[in-house]
Order: sequence, then structure tokens, then C-alpha cells
Amino acid sequence: MTRYLFALLYLSLALPAAAMPTDELLQKINTLVVRVQVELANGGYGVGSGVVVAEDQIVTNCHVIANANSIGVLSNRTAYTVTAIKADWHHDVCILKVDGLNAPVASISPSKNLKYQQPVFATGFPDFSPVPSSTFGYVKALYPMDDSVIVRASSTFRLGDSGGGLFDDSGNLVGVMTLKSPGHNAYYYFMPVEWVQALLKQPEQALGTKSELPFWAESLDKWPSFMRVVQPYLTEDWASLQKVATQWTKEEPNNAEAWFYLAAAEYGNNNNLISEIHLRRAVALNSQHSLALYYLGLIAEDDGKHMEALTSIALLNKFDVAVADQLKVAIGIIPDQQ
Repeated sequence: MTRYLFALLYLSLALPAAAMPTDELLQKINTLVVRVQVELANGGYGVGSGVVVAEDQIVTNCHVIANANSIGVLSNRTAYTVTAIKADWHHDVCILKVDGLNAPVASISPSKNLKYQQPVFATGFPDFSPVPSSTFGYVKALYPMDDSVIVRASSTFRLGDSGGGLFDDSGNLVGVMTLKSPGHNAYYYFMPVEWVQALLKQPEQALGTKSELPFWAESLDKWPSFMRVVQPYLTEDWASLQKVATQWTKEEPNNAEAWFYLAAAEYGNNNNLISEIHLRRAVALNSQHSLALYYLGLIAEDDGKHMEALTSIALLNKFDVAVADQLKVAIGIIPDQQ
């Protein structure tokens, strides 16, 4: 059969239709999410989003309020002035103090408890919108970092959404919209709520406190591995990917994502045997790693092990039907409908 390129197949995988929250739940979430408006030191203006996480306290991204002369909040069409902040510049998580804020408080569920393919939705104020809007998707990866996990989800966001909330299907806040990778086929990252909860316990700072760069805005050599693998993976630079992923597996030998990207590099270099070993390591660490199972099925079919390929399909059908269907197309069980 025709050998599919690893990265191109990844980008072509159709996402399943996300389970939509009820209108009642969305309306409730909309009351928790606010618009953040910033007057910058250079005379310009900026906008972002935030979520009410305690009485008179709103979480947003630090990059939303960096270099601000003044910060305002619009909640349920009422304007408020921010009087103080709490800042974790490195993690890009800031708390805004708003006296007299008349808004309900979000319930919080640990980011560390999320599972792959769990349905989630992201809510913020994109593109200067006067009302919040939501996008729906699934948890696609969890990257351990500083006593929690960075969340990658298929819920997209746009300019102005930064600082908005990622919610589970019960309406609990599970992440903070923060950044995406460059390019059309972007990865969307959310900061964990554990960092928010830790920051709530810290002392307040005055407005105008000198800002610092978040970890993701540092030079490339200082990026965490989960960010450094994206560009070589999407551009099929297998040598660079293998170098980064190999180092990642040494630093985090129990991280399924590290082994998956190393497998991707080997597959791209036509080393099916080594790729299969790494893919099995990834699945042993995370039995719901869709793409690892996908490529195990593809390699099995290439090696004439049709029953093993069918086993991958059966496993995928339990939690990711869209990827299971893509594997059926790839090995010729069903025709490609595109």
C-alpha cells in the first residue's frame, strides 16, 4: 500500500464532532468570563479575556497586561477598574484584583486529572467581540511541567481570547487559553489551573510592576521540549525532530509524548522496526494515545499483519472513532470519502 507521510496524515485526521454543552451551561460560563481592556504605556490599547476565580479576582494571561498603564474589565456589560495584580510572569498567569466585582466564581477542576480525548470547550472574547463565544474540542495532549500539566486541546482561539477559560463538560475551569504555535495547523496550549490556585495565595502587587517574559517567549534553546518538537514535526525535518525527541526521552522517560515524537522521526526515516518499539512504549505509558495506535496499525498492515491492524482499529473505536475511521481508510477497509 502507499506509505503515508507521518506529519501530513496527522494534519488530515478529521476531528470527531465535539459533544456540545447545553445552552444553559454556556450561558452560565458566559457570566464567569470577562473582557480585559488595557491602556499601554506607549499610548496603544490591548484586549484579552479573563475568568472570575475568586471573589473580586480574575485570572488572565500576564502577556495581556504587560506594560499596562491601566487595566479595565468588562463583566456582564459593566465596566470595572483593576486596582492590583498578582503575577506569575514565568508561567504567564496573572490575577487581577477588581473591587466590588458582581460576578459568580468559576468552579475549578485540576488540569492534572484531564484525560486524552476528554471533551472540553474554550470561552473568551475574540476579535474585539462584545460578547463571549466558545469553541469545542478534545484534550489532545498533556505535558508535565512544574507540578502540573500544560494542556493541548483542539478547541481553537483567536486574538483577544488570551486569558479566557478552558472548561470541561461539567463547566469546571480546567485551563487558561494562552498561546498557539505558528502557522495554519496550529497547536493550542492552555496553562493549568494549579498555577492559578497557587497564585491566588500570593501577595498583591501594584499596577505597573515590571513585566518579565513568559517561558514560551524565551529563546528557542530555552523552550520546553513539547514546543521544540512542533516545527520539525510539521515540516518533516526528521533529523531535527529525532535530536529533540531523543533528548526529551532522556529528560522524561515516562512521557508518552516524548516517545511518540521519537517514533515519528524514525517512521519518517523509514525505520519501521525502531518506530514500532517507540510507539509501543508510548502506548504502554498512555493507552489512549490515538496517533501511536494509528501508526502501530499502519505499520502492522505494511508488515502483512492484518489482524494486528484490526486490533488497533478496535482499540481506537473505544475512544477516538475519527482516527479509527482514518486507519480503516489508510489500510483500505473503507474508501476515502474526501
